[in-house]
Amino acid sequence: MKIRSANIMNDNMEASSLVLNAMLTTLLLLGLSYTLILGNMVFNIVARRALEKEALSLSNEVNQLELSYLNSIENIDVNLSSKMGFVETRPSFVTRKSFGSLSLVHNEI
Repeated sequence: MKIRSANIMNDNMEASSLVLNAMLTTLLLLGLSYTLILGNMVFNIVARRALEKEALSLSNEVNQLELSYLNSIENIDVNLSSKMGFVETRPSFVTRKSFGSLSLVHNEI
């Protein structure tokens, strides 16, 4: 009942080629997805840099507009407003009657 040798060799080459093809296909898919992700990251970095440059130029333009606004607001006075057609108004105030002077006889509430 002693077994002297056991031959467990499988000469099925179809299974090993199937595993090899699956591994190579997986490697190819992983390589393609890595390339796509890397390309997308590079594209996003370039787009971000362009947007940062645009934001900087817009910020400079806003600063220049604020400076021109502050310079022009110093020149506004009564003479300029009268030249532009504005007239000075006289204030009129509203006074409130005291409660004693109100007649509550005809109160509809």
